[in-house]
Amino acid sequence: MSRIFYPATAEQLVAAVEAVYVSGKADAASVAHFCDLPEDHAKRALGLGVDLGFLRNAGSVFEPVGPLCRFLILPDEEAKAAVVRILIESYEPFQLFLDRLRATGSVDAAARQTRELLDLDANREEVKDTLISLGGYTRAIRAEGAGRYSPVEGDAGQALVRLGKACDDMASAEKQVRQMLGTCADAVSRDNVFRPLAEAALKAMASQAKEAVTAGGNAVESYLSELASRMNVNVANAHGINAKLEEFQKSAKLSKKLVGSGKYLGYVRNAADHGVDSDTGASWAIQETTGRNYVQVACSFIRACYEREHDGPFMI
Repeated sequence: MSRIFYPATAEQLVAAVEAVYVSGKADAASVAHFCDLPEDHAKRALGLGVDLGFLRNAGSVFEPVGPLCRFLILPDEEAKAAVVRILIESYEPFQLFLDRLRATGSVDAAARQTRELLDLDANREEVKDTLISLGGYTRAIRAEGAGRYSPVEGDAGQALVRLGKACDDMASAEKQVRQMLGTCADAVSRDNVFRPLAEAALKAMASQAKEAVTAGGNAVESYLSELASRMNVNVANAHGINAKLEEFQKSAKLSKKLVGSGKYLGYVRNAADHGVDSDTGASWAIQETTGRNYVQVACSFIRACYEREHDGPFMI
């Protein structure tokens, strides 16, 4: 039986893995919407993500696997390339392709031989284009001009250096978020709230305002879901930040002013995440200052909710 091969570019792979990671789990249709890709392209990128070990297929949805997915949502393109480089070092089609490229000096011959030796179900051009994209993105392959490519020898260790720098950047962002959350930093969910806030801070620092709002909004909604379960508020049918806040206000668990400040986070997140606005007929551009402020307001809002849950002072 032929081995399934998923043709995709490295950029599509990274975008699809990021979409799954920030969502926790996602199907192909939602990934296609998030990445602005045709659904068939999204499916192939997700399949490649599974093959490389970034994702697992859990029925109709995909879920992130292991700690490396997290680095694909960072604003540092070098760190993203380093993570992909680490995983393609054990991806059989890519390693065989490099071996055959060294032996033949021809990407066409290397792709054809890789396809035949592994009995891949894609055509030669799909195999060649995918593996060249992965190699070029990760700097494992160098373009020589006139359609010629060569492997870059002895550079794999640099991927670990770049990944180490990314770890330092993430640690710095986590320190910043911990300071903003104050006493509740250790009380919130690390995976669903704290880490997404740190990722939002990194995006904001890199002037990726829309992405900062999306990550920060996910953290706030996750926090409200967890808070609702502890405060006996039913948010099962409340989708989005503002809908959940309405349920808190109906049950008198959060004050009107605190709910109002939280709705700012919901409205800005909707503007960043929902494409064309039916009220304006256009998409919203998210300013860099909005991205930076969003993370700060999200942390302040979560801290204020934590104080109310524990009968602390009223703050906003």
